[in-house]
Amino acid sequence: MFDYETLKLIWWLLVGVLLIGFAIMDGHDMGVGTLLPFVGQSDIERRVVINTVGPHWDGNQVWFITGGGAIFAAWPLVYATAFSGFYWAMLAVLWALFFRPVGFDYRSKIHNATWRSTWDWGLFVGGFVPPVIFGVAFGNLLQGVPFQFDNYLISTYTGTFWQLLNPFALLAGVVSSAMITLQGGAYLAHRTEGVVQARAIKGAVGAALVMVLGFVAAGIWLQGIAGYRISSVIDPSALPNPMGKTVVREAGAWMANYAAQPLLWLLPASGVAGALLAALQLWRRRTLSAFVASSLAIVGVIGTAGASMFPFVMPSSSQPAASLTVWDSVSSHLTLAIMFWATLLFMPLIVLYTSWAYRVMRGKVTAAYVRENEHGAY
Repeated sequence: MFDYETLKLIWWLLVGVLLIGFAIMDGHDMGVGTLLPFVGQSDIERRVVINTVGPHWDGNQVWFITGGGAIFAAWPLVYATAFSGFYWAMLAVLWALFFRPVGFDYRSKIHNATWRSTWDWGLFVGGFVPPVIFGVAFGNLLQGVPFQFDNYLISTYTGTFWQLLNPFALLAGVVSSAMITLQGGAYLAHRTEGVVQARAIKGAVGAALVMVLGFVAAGIWLQGIAGYRISSVIDPSALPNPMGKTVVREAGAWMANYAAQPLLWLLPASGVAGALLAALQLWRRRTLSAFVASSLAIVGVIGTAGASMFPFVMPSSSQPAASLTVWDSVSSHLTLAIMFWATLLFMPLIVLYTSWAYRVMRGKVTAAYVRENEHGAY
């Protein structure tokens, strides 16, 4: 059995893995949705695009659901505080996601141009809006979220929805959207051919350039943002107590982990190199390696955010001592242990099933296939 400190670190890593898995797997579905109205110029071309992700998108939602469940089980204070502070933002994500199941299932049921075009834009909203909001959320985490606890550890969000839409957070939203669009474009290029593939490559290469420029700009900007540092002694094995520490804010604090562990610079380097390599491989029509490189970029970007903030998970700008960290916002030792073994059992099953499903339905989706399967295709 792992000790309490080790389990806290393991769950920090596992939550990160789940977020990366969600961005890679459900991310390419959303990226395809973002590109849908632009790479498909006719109804048959848009049906080709939709059928590249139609059989898989709901299975990929498992990563989203599992990630939310893991945060609820492992970091209950983070879950409660985030859903309180980001309430309207979370609702906007859910409202956007509503377009996806209905759009996939009903878009091609009626032979009407207006009907189908409406659902095409609905699928665009369902693919474009969530990554932007998730990026904005991460941008706000890096600046600190205005919340505080009372004596009963009940959190109160003291900001407004519009405060979330600050310049740095919007830049983070652009980076997130471009990253997901690149992932979707790489996947779409791998599953299609002809003019649809050519348009997907152009869109993905453009997204890669936007992502790299935005990511580098955000990194430079971050060095001037006041980060957070624990100035008191922390016992990593202690019971959760988010108010039992002293936290200070200082410029450049988010760079401290990179100074202490230079190997962490491989994460932002992977984010930039992965995106540029994906663009190069797409231009060469090496679509599978481009998808792998795009996935590496996702690992680098999300890993950079996690490494910069560690051990903070949700810093507080209005009451720094209330900032939630890996050490003091977790569940009990028993809960973390049970969830760890459950994850160790079910995670390989999810990966194996997903791999099998993609292997069975591999290959190019063509206009001829859609026409031959008029009633079975999306």
